[in-house]
Amino acid sequence: MGYAKTALLIFIGLVISLDVSARAELNLSDIQLPPGFSIEIWSDEVPNARSLALGDKGTVFAATRRDGRVYALIPHAGASPSVITLAENLVMPNGVAFHEGDLYVAENHRITRYPDIEAALPDVPQAEVVIDTLPTERHHGWRYIDFGPDGKLYIAIGAPCNICDREGFANISRMNADGTEQEIVAAGVRNSLGFTWHAGTGDLWFTDNGRDLLGDDVPAGELNHAPRLGMHFGFPYCHGGDIQDPEFGDQGDCADFEPPAQKLGPHVAPLGMLFYDGTMFPDEYKGQVFIAEHGSWNRSQKSGYRVTLVRMERGKAAGYEVFAEGWLQNEEVSGRPVDLLVIGDGSLLLSDDQNGVIYRISYSRPMDEGVALPSGISNPEP
Repeated sequence: MGYAKTALLIFIGLVISLDVSARAELNLSDIQLPPGFSIEIWSDEVPNARSLALGDKGTVFAATRRDGRVYALIPHAGASPSVITLAENLVMPNGVAFHEGDLYVAENHRITRYPDIEAALPDVPQAEVVIDTLPTERHHGWRYIDFGPDGKLYIAIGAPCNICDREGFANISRMNADGTEQEIVAAGVRNSLGFTWHAGTGDLWFTDNGRDLLGDDVPAGELNHAPRLGMHFGFPYCHGGDIQDPEFGDQGDCADFEPPAQKLGPHVAPLGMLFYDGTMFPDEYKGQVFIAEHGSWNRSQKSGYRVTLVRMERGKAAGYEVFAEGWLQNEEVSGRPVDLLVIGDGSLLLSDDQNGVIYRISYSRPMDEGVALPSGISNPEP
């Protein structure tokens, strides 16, 4: 298949994915969680809610993609958070990161910084440009950013295509907080929209979205582990660790690249991820990987639209299971999970860009541990 035809099909798919045909009305009682867990809407005032970041004083920062705005949500005990619009008319401001009191926002073409943001609120400080030389291609051009334990700013630069080989793309890079000394950390990464670091080892872990148009069940989505600089994860030559690309596969053997630490479902669109480090959930969840799966757009039967859990044992992925599901019912979609954030009380926030909401998932041990409370029903706080 030629590149022009492939690009057209991808464009059509992206347009379809904007509204996800066969959309259902959101009903939290449909959401299934393990016993003792409950889900509620924490805020419904963030249209197209995407990436999340947490300030030192508990402020939650939420980015968008299509909405072009960035928001600050100030929590209040027993009430919905106050919402402040920090910026608007931005170009796909998908990425947000908080570092040493400053908020960083990644648009398609640049990264800006809002200094001492929490002290300034509800006023908004003047944005300062950190770097404005990012690639301007819009296909996979919505950026994810975060600061690593080394104090550097990491950014995912997605491939500007379904499948192609373009220098300067398909990688995770890092730079100093002032935008200088940019370098590639991991190559062969098609489109990552979630990464973090293991608290014990400091190693980088990230999700990656596999290529399209190879069929319903290939390739697998990926959770990857990059314990050192310079590793190559296969794109565009190899997918999921063992699928040679029909167009580029003759240029590289799968054995030459890093396989996924954990294969995920095909086309589930894994986005935000984190290692749970809160104090609310039971011990069995501490240090485990939660992944928000945005959901497929091009399978004959939809997949994803859920939160999954990758079990870790001795620093390695050891299992993949569903944690929260129900946004997909009989091929009808009622929500699309995007990003995850642990807040101060140990509960888990989850953004949903279809509904423009941020959920809160909490845990309260049942009074009678032999009786599991229905999922989707809020339990009293402990």
